[in-house]
Amino acid sequence: MQKDLTYQLALTLVPHIGCIQAKILLQHFATAENIFKAKKSELEKIEGIGQIRARSIKQFIDYSRVEKETAFIEKFKIQPLFFTDEKYPKRLLNCYDSPTLLFYKGNADLNCSKVIAIIGTRRNSEYGRQLTEQLISDLASFNVLVVSGLAFGIDAIAHQEALKNDLSTVGVLAHGLDKLYPSEHTHLAKEMILQGGLLTEFRSGCKPDKHNFPVRNRIVAGMADAIIVVETGIKGGSMITADLANGYNKDVFAIPGKVSDQKSFGCNHLIKTNKAALLTDAQQLSEWLGWTIPPTAINQRLSQRQLFLELNENEMRVVNLLKDQPSMHIDELNIRCNMNTSAIAATVLQLELRGIINLLPGKVYMLNS
Repeated sequence: MQKDLTYQLALTLVPHIGCIQAKILLQHFATAENIFKAKKSELEKIEGIGQIRARSIKQFIDYSRVEKETAFIEKFKIQPLFFTDEKYPKRLLNCYDSPTLLFYKGNADLNCSKVIAIIGTRRNSEYGRQLTEQLISDLASFNVLVVSGLAFGIDAIAHQEALKNDLSTVGVLAHGLDKLYPSEHTHLAKEMILQGGLLTEFRSGCKPDKHNFPVRNRIVAGMADAIIVVETGIKGGSMITADLANGYNKDVFAIPGKVSDQKSFGCNHLIKTNKAALLTDAQQLSEWLGWTIPPTAINQRLSQRQLFLELNENEMRVVNLLKDQPSMHIDELNIRCNMNTSAIAATVLQLELRGIINLLPGKVYMLNS
């Protein structure tokens, strides 16, 4: 594991190699170690890499930084989640710019069946507070994972209310796990680690610089089933997150407010421009997303069979293929279903989250018995 982590960390440090290039390389070489051991001529031939990036990989020598980060991870029992790891948030895999490596401290299942992101202004009104608290309280029976950015205002209220209702909640940070910003949320963060967690793509020593927050926001947008904007001005981080979520084809909701209230300008604008659906309560959200209260153990098998009656055309293609063969690699599914890469990825993710298929090592899928 430490050997794998060494090369995985190194890959994130190579100049000119971002998350998109890293995934291209992993498609060809399967592991980070193989990338560094590949010949320069092999690297150069890969579309999107070329001579400059190939040279950067072969010339990388900064393993002292890798050793320092490895020591930090081990000392504080951080969970590194590489792009190919089983515990990596699978919803992020459908985002073209998802992080190559994440750092996680906590116990929440990042791939649980229902995940919502609740975001909003740092300077919330009492109206925003009450709506956030009521929404989460009403969603408690669905056992959702609540994701936000641990900022002042709506973010913190969402985390606090999730804890109050015994829901797991994850804060996505814009800095490394060696610090906490804002420091006023230190106690809240400690509670979240016990009942949720903290997640970031930034290594230790990375400060909460201004440009890190939009980068952080794409994780909030990408790892949730739905993004709910409670209160926001016409500009700011919440609007950026909503735009990112729309780009990822996520369901975006906004709670309307008075047309004269600056804290609702952003929400009203998202609704007006059809970038978000108007949201009034938890029931509307659950109906939109097709959520039902989790079945009892007695009814689980019946519910499993009923799921097959609710599959769309693409999902039925995958299920029918896996009925005929005990298992199949994602590439073969892609070819035989005649779908593009993003479509097959989205389809198998939904089937996996609903418990209809299982992911085996090596991106092989089988039908759940």
